[in-house]
Amino acid sequence: MALSEDEKMPVPQHIAIIMDGNGRWAKNRGLPRTAGHKAGGETFRRIANYCREIGVKYLTVYAFSTENWKRSTEEIGGIMLLLERYLKEALRDMEKNGVCFRFFGDLSRLSPKLRKLCEDTEARSSQYHEVQVNFCLNYGGRDEIIRAARAFAADVAAGKRSADSLTELEFENYLDSAGVPDPELVIRPSGEQRTSNFLPWQSAYSEFVFMNVLWPDFMPEHLDEAIAEFYRRNRRFGGA
Repeated sequence: MALSEDEKMPVPQHIAIIMDGNGRWAKNRGLPRTAGHKAGGETFRRIANYCREIGVKYLTVYAFSTENWKRSTEEIGGIMLLLERYLKEALRDMEKNGVCFRFFGDLSRLSPKLRKLCEDTEARSSQYHEVQVNFCLNYGGRDEIIRAARAFAADVAAGKRSADSLTELEFENYLDSAGVPDPELVIRPSGEQRTSNFLPWQSAYSEFVFMNVLWPDFMPEHLDEAIAEFYRRNRRFGGA
């Protein structure tokens, strides 16, 4: 059960989640992997709504990585269809929910229809500020850094920037996450204990919580548990 109003603690401003374990969840039940992704999509709705309720301002989720293209055509198609359905519902309900959407990753590989839907969702939701959901779609952290470096190099070649003046703060403006604060907390369900190329630049000082629960089974109480673990840690920077 989620925390009551009297029990709720302060929450991190930005939480990032690697939504992992859909395939294993389906396999354990003798179901196709697409069924796991559908269940995982319902979990995302539940957790996104809960984050809004408890005051999280930014939620970033790993929806589809650059490596996921290696999966079967059927599985990829199922994931993209679920995303398309969700975004259409988000467009319909965004005024009621007050959610702003951003997309991190290289959208050029998506179908023109889905890419246009992402662009429309991002543009039309920009006026809402209750919570911002960042979808990492065709995203890889190293790919993001390479794309940012190329964009900066192009600006240097065009005389818009000086290579010698580059700082971390300036470079961050070339990342997909420009303008978004770094996540304080990164959560990975499924029992795996690796970051899988997720937000390597942005999570340099994040707290990581790895949880032994598959993503479709992830409930608000699991998020409460991760937040509680976050606050149990003594966060110090600079070796203090």
